[in-house]
Amino acid sequence: MRIALGADHAGYALKGALADLLRSLGHEVLDVGPHALDPSDDYPDFARPVAEAVASGSAERGVMVCGSGVGASVAANKVRGVRAAVCHDTYSARQGVEHDDMNVLCLGARVVGEELAGEVARAFSAAAFSGEERHRRRLEKLLAMEAEGIGARRPGEC
Repeated sequence: MRIALGADHAGYALKGALADLLRSLGHEVLDVGPHALDPSDDYPDFARPVAEAVASGSAERGVMVCGSGVGASVAANKVRGVRAAVCHDTYSARQGVEHDDMNVLCLGARVVGEELAGEVARAFSAAAFSGEERHRRRLEKLLAMEAEGIGARRPGEC
């Protein structure tokens, strides 16, 4: 599987460890950066290319690391077609894919250590959407909400 991987300054070190782990599991890693530590790196600057890679199909899944995982998740979910979530346990990472077709995993480098992050990434990358009727039905509802642009402002609105 091809997995897009990115981080901000807080997740930079963990990103490198995750890249090595994912490669060792046989995945191709599309590293969207950063490629050097820069304390001024902001999570939207790297969550966007991770999410765009997934949405465009150039990667099947994505992993984004920031300090808490929350900002990365908020940013990635702004890209149509992305279903990103913060997961700091293996159950949520696996279940998020199996039930909700989650395609971007967000991790907080200040919340989990390298070992747990690796276990979570392993569970995420090994999981597959179940395709069960109830999960397909729920996913269709999410996709309809996204297509409707709920909450989107029209030109000229405040």
